[in-house]
Amino acid sequence: MMFFRTSFLNSLVTTGLFIFSLSGCYSRYPKLVNKTIIQVNEHTLSTKDFANQLARRLKDLDAFSAKDPQIVRQAKESITNDFILKGLTLDWARSQKIEVTESSVDVSVDKYRSNYPDDLSFRRSLAQENLSFSEWREKLKYSLVEQAAFKKINEKSRPPTEIEIKKYYESKRDLFKKKDRVFLRQILLDDLAKAELMKSAVKTKDFALLAQQYSKAPEAKAGGVVGWIEKGSVDFFDSTFNQSVGTVGPIINSPYGYHVVKVEKKLPASIKSLDEARPQIIRTLIAQKEQAEFVAWLDLQIRSSKVLKDYDLINAINVDTKGSDD
Repeated sequence: MMFFRTSFLNSLVTTGLFIFSLSGCYSRYPKLVNKTIIQVNEHTLSTKDFANQLARRLKDLDAFSAKDPQIVRQAKESITNDFILKGLTLDWARSQKIEVTESSVDVSVDKYRSNYPDDLSFRRSLAQENLSFSEWREKLKYSLVEQAAFKKINEKSRPPTEIEIKKYYESKRDLFKKKDRVFLRQILLDDLAKAELMKSAVKTKDFALLAQQYSKAPEAKAGGVVGWIEKGSVDFFDSTFNQSVGTVGPIINSPYGYHVVKVEKKLPASIKSLDEARPQIIRTLIAQKEQAEFVAWLDLQIRSSKVLKDYDLINAINVDTKGSDD
């Protein structure tokens, strides 16, 4: 077993397999454990809670990765940014009278629990994350508040205009290129000899019926229809682009077995029309507008809020690793 240590020198915080200690010249170590490391208005995060969250972020990493300075730094930044965003969101939601009722949280809890065979399995999943039920429920409640808040932030965001859609299409035409495509039907077998017999059989019998009877591929019930494949998207099907429409090519060997493949249609490379690209463009432009709204909102909240970070304390948390037999 591997356990992780973070050195705060003599003052220790134990979180499961993690032991956190502080490095630096501090004279009162016990007080550092409960000292505020980040503050957003009236919301505070203690050193101990910061350490707990860092433990959760690193717990699935191997010893080498868990002590990588860049990974640790990124984890710390993520914890810091998440806490700041949470504090700002909760305060703004309260100012906008956005509320999440306990009954709506209960509905979400029941919905999530239904993904597990029983309550014991559900509780085990929380234990693996080192979360109590109350902590997990609070996180779930916040996610509902966050969804409601961000929905309100984007209320004023207008859908893209036709001019914006056309301008994006003309400036990003390369995004809408379509490669050569073939429409395939296949019979997948686990033995080369069977595949060779099948290739002979399809000369006189219906390919789709044979696929339904003998193919072991998921699409067998649909008569072996694979559908449209772009050139380069499935390497072992690239040879089918040399086949003529209506022909069955050489047997293809892949990690899945032996493929007897028929080319039913072919289309050359082209560019999607504006109408074809429209749904994709609209999604992209909406996402860009929502991102811009969020950035503007976040900037305003930060400038109008009290946000404090103890960089010395954050930087003092350094991760070490040690094997169980050390």
